[in-house]
Amino acid sequence: MKRVTSVVLSVVFVLSCNSFGKDAPKANPFNETLSAVPAAELPAKAADLILQTKTRSRPNATINVVRSAVGLNPAAAPAIVGAIAKAVPDMAALAAGTAAAEQPKQASAIAKAAAAAAPSKAGPIVLAVCRAVPNAYRDIAVAVSQAVPGASKEIVNAVGTAMPDLKPAIAKALAGYGGNVPSVTDTLSQAAIISQSQPTAANDLTASGQPVVAKTPTATPMFRGPSVGPPYVPLSGTPTNVTSSTSGEVPPGGRNYAAP
Repeated sequence: MKRVTSVVLSVVFVLSCNSFGKDAPKANPFNETLSAVPAAELPAKAADLILQTKTRSRPNATINVVRSAVGLNPAAAPAIVGAIAKAVPDMAALAAGTAAAEQPKQASAIAKAAAAAAPSKAGPIVLAVCRAVPNAYRDIAVAVSQAVPGASKEIVNAVGTAMPDLKPAIAKALAGYGGNVPSVTDTLSQAAIISQSQPTAANDLTASGQPVVAKTPTATPMFRGPSVGPPYVPLSGTPTNVTSSTSGEVPPGGRNYAAP
């Protein structure tokens, strides 16, 4: 009996340990390696670690390397992403998006560094970083356009993909420019104006989900008529008829008198 009890307890202990191991966060496999690297060499080492990883394992490695390196030196986030983007351009967008999520205040600088190192990936970089930090979409797009001036249309379209609510306004802004993009700043500013001037589909519905019926405004008269006076007050006493023979004072010579 004791032996059976001991076996059961052992099984329960093993299962408990396995369950705890699944729930516990896994340690970043690159923390130990990167923590031993001098700060000045951190970007290059991060890029080298991803470059040495097999192609199919690079996405997961990129996420872990960026998180570890940026965690060790947050101020170096743009430099870390730039080094990775230059060494492995296909991982530029993923590295930039991961770093921006870790350091949202540096989102535009991170995106610019990634685009400068991998110009052909300007669109995906904008998409990834805007999804990570949507509130900074305009700064992100402008920063990347400064690094890659020839990718303006790709950048604007990437913003539209990352920000679905803004996409129709961007399309209208582009149509107004004949499909061209004079500048990322102007196009996004115009799109913002268009978006604010047009209610969204959600705003066109009542709380019950029914379409809002526009009310006809009540016309306001341009000129106002005389105001209504106080209530009528009847005269006191008994009214009498007044004739010409009994009214007022009579001038000398009588009523029919005419001066010569």
